[in-house]
Amino acid sequence: MPRYMIQVRATAMSEAGDFPDDPTLVQRMMAFHDEMAKAGVLLDGAGLQPSSQGFRVQYDAAGQARVIDGPFAEAKELIAGYTLIEVPSHDEALAWAQRFPAPFPGQPCCIEVRPLMGGIDLPPEDAERIIREQLAAIKQGA
Repeated sequence: MPRYMIQVRATAMSEAGDFPDDPTLVQRMMAFHDEMAKAGVLLDGAGLQPSSQGFRVQYDAAGQARVIDGPFAEAKELIAGYTLIEVPSHDEALAWAQRFPAPFPGQPCCIEVRPLMGGIDLPPEDAERIIREQLAAIKQGA
């Protein structure tokens, strides 16, 4: 069954480590995640610390790694949290995403939903085959 990641995009507020000033937000998020769990679609979910607490490992063309400590610019391109769901279709993933509580009430924000590649509980050779097939399909569509 397809898995989807609902990514909550960061804002200046989340990057500052501030929590929205809405006492009901945590309750609404917990209730929504509880509803997904009871429906059997929730796999995982969590908020992320600001990028100032993180790091990146960047590779050059030769494969040499370089560590870059946060914070990172462009908050709108960062992720503040995620929810991982497993649903039968794109349409069901869209239906759950459209019901997702606004993560930053009172300010513009965005969630992004993307399917994961591969499957759960597959032998490595099957997972690799599926990923290669999906990458080929993506390249053909580009």
